[in-house]
Amino acid sequence: MSEQENKNENDEQIKSFYGESDISMPEDLLVPEDGGEVKDYHVHDIEDDVDVSFRFCFLGAGQGGSRLAETFSKLGYNRVAAINTASSDLNSLSLKQKLCVGEGGGAGKDPAVAAQKLAENREDVIDFMRYSFGESFDRIFICVGAGGGTGSGMVTPLVHLAKEVQELVKTKEKQVGVILTLPKKSEGAKVNGNAANTLRNVYSLVSSGLVSPLIILDNEKVVSLYPSVAVSKFWNVANSNLAGLFHLFNLTSAKDSSYTSFDKNDYKGILNSGLILFGASPVKDWHDPVQISRTVRENLRSNLLSTGVDVSTGNTAGVIMIGGTEVLDNLPQSHIDQALDQLNRMLKSGSTVHGGVYSGDKPSLNIFSVIGGLAQPDGKLRELQGIANGK
Repeated sequence: MSEQENKNENDEQIKSFYGESDISMPEDLLVPEDGGEVKDYHVHDIEDDVDVSFRFCFLGAGQGGSRLAETFSKLGYNRVAAINTASSDLNSLSLKQKLCVGEGGGAGKDPAVAAQKLAENREDVIDFMRYSFGESFDRIFICVGAGGGTGSGMVTPLVHLAKEVQELVKTKEKQVGVILTLPKKSEGAKVNGNAANTLRNVYSLVSSGLVSPLIILDNEKVVSLYPSVAVSKFWNVANSNLAGLFHLFNLTSAKDSSYTSFDKNDYKGILNSGLILFGASPVKDWHDPVQISRTVRENLRSNLLSTGVDVSTGNTAGVIMIGGTEVLDNLPQSHIDQALDQLNRMLKSGSTVHGGVYSGDKPSLNIFSVIGGLAQPDGKLRELQGIANGK
């Protein structure tokens, strides 16, 4: 028998065994029609409801981080999601995109438990992020309550996963943002100890060039700024304060000014500078030639959203002044120049200060500041560690 005849005979034998199809599936092999527990994610385009300079994504981890992420959603950012080890904490959120990893019972203030649960669901988390954020954005922010078990345990691995997602969609910005909320003293030794470790670990990611910006919201500082806020409103006030300032700079840098613009590249430079802090102050008497300079100075000393940070280590800053038309029509330019010059002298030698002046719809003058390139907040770390050690 020739080689070709032998091949034809073999083909006939195969067809007689399997039929005309390549493979005949066994009748008793069951394949779930819905794919079992696997979620059917479809990546799609997502647009924000606000016109801003940068298309940011916010992933909240743990209860505190998820609340903060939800605040950005209320401002009009639509690339927002939450992840937790406790299903009960996710149930109270108004977000559409929520993922529970593990059995849903929480981490019990133990970061190692949360880290393990995340590791076991690594690929699902990447899929979840891609589905929640779409294919077109600029940077992912991981929002974390630094004192809890879930947020503390997940923040570092989530930064690495966010980096992978940014590489997959080929974002121009290579660094991942992190927003840490620090606990109040009254939350106790365990929580403050977690926060100290988390802050130290995340700042090491800043030093390595993986994280920027790192933004701190110190809830103990919020207590001092708003001492009369009711218990039921405290977390909303704290989160809205930070999210509102962050959004103000992202919003304003996308708008033209009739006076002086704080533009997109100004904000980008600050966002890429490492640790940054926000602050805000009203100018009580803008007629006084030294009031604006004094307000800028006190803003840095008293109204930044964290204690224990050495402002003189900063190397870049942004100052946005928003005033009523009558104010700006009568405010000498020299007052503004003197204030920005003073800020420059308060920072590290060779620093860059960006200023913007915009007309607002209220008959007042308010100053909003962001300081970047700050060194590790050793004072805050000592405070957190001291509480953890019972001092």
